[in-house]
Order: sequence, then C-alpha cells, then structure tokens
Amino acid sequence: IDLVVHQLNGEITPEIDCTQCGNCCRSLMINVTKEEASKLSDRLQLSLPDLKAKYIEESEQGQLIMNTIPCHFLSGSSCNIYEDRFTECREFPHLHKPHFTSRLFGTMIYYGMCPIIFNVVEQLKDAVHFKADEAEEV
Repeated sequence: IDLVVHQLNGEITPEIDCTQCGNCCRSLMINVTKEEASKLSDRLQLSLPDLKAKYIEESEQGQLIMNTIPCHFLSGSSCNIYEDRFTECREFPHLHKPHFTSRLFGTMIYYGMCPIIFNVVEQLKDAVHFKADEAEEV
C-alpha cells in the first residue's frame, strides 16, 4: 500500500496549490520544536519568552504547541510565514511517509478537508479495486 500511496501522492500533490486552500491551518494542532520557535522569534523580532506568551503553549514536559486553531499565521487561505513554516506543516498530509495503514484513522479525519488526501484516497480505492458494497458486508 505504501508504494501505491507514495506514487499517488507524488502525482497528486504537485497538482494541488495548498496556499489556495489552508484547510489544514484551520484545523490542525501544530507541534513546534524549540529550534522552530527560536527561528520564528528571530523572524518576528520577538524575544523567545514574548513569542511563547503570544503564540505558543508549553507543557510541563517542555513540548511546544501553537496556542490557537486556526493558526495565528493563516492569512486568508495562505500562511504568512510559509517559507519558515513548521515541520508538521511542511510534512502534512504525511502521505510520503511509510506505514500509511498505521496512520489511516488520522488520515481519514482530514479526508473531507484536504484535497490531497481526498484525491489520493479516491485513486487508492481504484488502484486496489475497492468496492463499497463489499466493504459493507464485512
């Protein structure tokens, strides 16, 4: 399945302009690394404590996460820090990664929101000869 998903993702992703959609930015909870927070503080010319106070929550274990959904940096349908967007944003929808079937639940949550996921899943169904009526019988 991974090989088929990776091939479909490679064909479909270049056809979709994510900067015209932004649905992921409206719905994802974004983890931020300490390095990314530091880079963002430099870009925004804010001290790291000021950046965290304004944009980021920190868990007791030190994990950083954006403090709002939708993302602070969504402007219309595009990201106003796109060149420096976070790793999780860059890698979404994660269809290039191995073990697609182990992430199926998470992927399907965004099926109706992400045109890349939608198109990959629809073409995957064709590639594996999925028939909805047979799935209902199981």
